[in-house]
Amino acid sequence: MQLSKTEEQLMQYLWKLNKAFMKDLLDSYPEPKPANTTVATLLKRMTDKGFVDYNTFGKSREYYPLIKKEDYFSKHVNGLIKNFFNDSASQFASFFTTKTDLSKSELEDLKKLIDNEIKKK
Repeated sequence: MQLSKTEEQLMQYLWKLNKAFMKDLLDSYPEPKPANTTVATLLKRMTDKGFVDYNTFGKSREYYPLIKKEDYFSKHVNGLIKNFFNDSASQFASFFTTKTDLSKSELEDLKKLIDNEIKKK
């Protein structure tokens, strides 16, 4: 299951805050801020999808993420590789290194990361 763009934006705020009440989340948004009902609807959807849960304190709810940002991003990247690069990490790496504006030093840093992973395996 995936988050919509607006849900993903809200999730970014929740990851940053770690735990948050509705007021904290609304304060995270730039002006013009969305309506309380909009954020409440997004939180309900995200809870139903299993990305968010909450603890109840009286009439207030403190929301927290059920999935780590790194895990969500990892799933996205793996989906991208599968769906757009024929499940080929090499095709993805080729695209990433040739079609982005990486400097020579950034490419060298990537090479070091890859070399280190090869040594580990």
